[in-house]
Amino acid sequence: MNFYNDNKSLKFYLSHPVMDKIIKLKERDFVDSDNDMLAPSDVNDAIDNYDRVLEIVGDLAANVLEANAEDVDHEGPQIVNNEIIYAKGTKKNHEILRDAGLYGMSLPRKYKGLNFPYVPYVMAAEIVSRADAGFANIWGLQDCAETIYEFASEEIKDKYLPLINEGFTCSMALTEPDAGSDLQSVRLKATFDEENNCWRLNGVKRFITNGDADIQLVLARSEEGTTDGRGLSYFLYDRRDNAVTVRRIENKLGIKGSPTAELVFNNAPALLIGERRMGLIKYVMSLMNGARLGVGAQSVGLAEAAYHEALNYAQQREQFGKAIIKFPQVYEMLSNMRAKIDATRTLLYETSRFVDLYKTYDSISKERALTAEERQDMKYSQRCADMMTPMLKLFASEYANQIAYDCIQVHGGSGFMKEYKCERLYRDARILSIYEGTSQLQVVAAIRFIGNGAYLKRIEEYEAMPVCEELMPLRQRIDKMKENYLRVVELADKFGTSSEVYDFMARRMVEAMGYLIMCHLLLQDSNRVIEATDQQDNELKRLYNSCKIMVALGEAEITKILTFVENFKEEDLSMYN
Repeated sequence: MNFYNDNKSLKFYLSHPVMDKIIKLKERDFVDSDNDMLAPSDVNDAIDNYDRVLEIVGDLAANVLEANAEDVDHEGPQIVNNEIIYAKGTKKNHEILRDAGLYGMSLPRKYKGLNFPYVPYVMAAEIVSRADAGFANIWGLQDCAETIYEFASEEIKDKYLPLINEGFTCSMALTEPDAGSDLQSVRLKATFDEENNCWRLNGVKRFITNGDADIQLVLARSEEGTTDGRGLSYFLYDRRDNAVTVRRIENKLGIKGSPTAELVFNNAPALLIGERRMGLIKYVMSLMNGARLGVGAQSVGLAEAAYHEALNYAQQREQFGKAIIKFPQVYEMLSNMRAKIDATRTLLYETSRFVDLYKTYDSISKERALTAEERQDMKYSQRCADMMTPMLKLFASEYANQIAYDCIQVHGGSGFMKEYKCERLYRDARILSIYEGTSQLQVVAAIRFIGNGAYLKRIEEYEAMPVCEELMPLRQRIDKMKENYLRVVELADKFGTSSEVYDFMARRMVEAMGYLIMCHLLLQDSNRVIEATDQQDNELKRLYNSCKIMVALGEAEITKILTFVENFKEEDLSMYN
């Protein structure tokens, strides 16, 4: 079993036409190929590198991580002598991925990384999440290294980034007992110690994933007398300084192998990342976007696991003389599950490509001046990444919950029993629409792109992309969905974009736009499959079926939204408060 090789969709997105551009930028037109034996010499060489590494990830995920997942869920981590000790299976997972060189995948080779773009790194995250969504949090928090790489001093980068490849774990300590989603309210105090030339951190952090990590990025209030985000800075705490007390590990519903801790900082020495006052405004926002992309991958991976559990059970379980997959109520459920996974996966890699482009341009800009065309492309890619990320987090996490729920339903009474994997998947899925920004906060992040027309502009760009004659009926149905979406926005706008009613309508507008985006992306994927004769296999042709299903679901949902908005009156809001 190999979780990469058994999913042809991953190789399909790895070969997306935009990858040529991303790879050439990432490798600086392959200038290192003559001096570094690990550096690729061309695009095909790079793709081959990604492919081979992802095969290793797929093998270890299927045959080690998944095999350990059940025991990890039962054992969980514990605190011993003020140190969080992982479950035995978690420790084995960590060591085997470390030894395989799978930490620091996206870091430059200068820091012992693989210099991978985000797309193959996110694929690895999806694969790991399919095996064990809880362990994906520990492995995936290497994202913190990207923040250090982008914003820290050269001295800090040289000291800490090579440690990631050696298996040093990471965490981001943001939330506090009285500052969850409202990070402007963070109170943990940072004061500068003149005598020792370092910062000191004092206070409490709560709900910190992998809280006892080796390298911790901490949001703290550095400016005396401030109460908002402008008084917050970002710091690196080294666990080897032993100045943090692990007060407790939270007893969670799911992802139990991933320790979620409450921490007390006791005059802990820390290093400033970047500039003072920019902690929340710039650095955490960048980190959170990366974390939300990670939750998107985690959601798709978990949903893929749940789908396979449901499919295998439906093929084997017989009732009334035949396998239950033969019953329309079951095969419709499975087909909808498959379509939702395909829709969020294509959104995941569309978002990842935009992230790749703008981050690579940003890295290049530190080496040389960008051309006017490159600056424009960077700004466009960053804007697209910013608007796609909350849409991805919203849909992928909500769909993962729905798919895990349906997985249990396919199992019937057996799914309610703890000896079946689907029960654990259901518990693990529940956090996905909560952490790194709840679904409601993703709507808040996305609605401004409805108001300023950015999403609509992107839809028009999708509409300008050609599709073959076979797909034109689907394109026309999507165009009709767009007309209904525009009517929804027109009616909502009449209440005023700053009104409470407009906010009340926000989720409906964002969800309607999400269906449009996912349908267009699946339409383009279907077009690639139909036009590429070497990809005419049943698994990839499945994307066409998923596109048809998502168009049907989108039509129904947008029609429902439009009916609600058409019949809504401002005084109706009083029913809800």
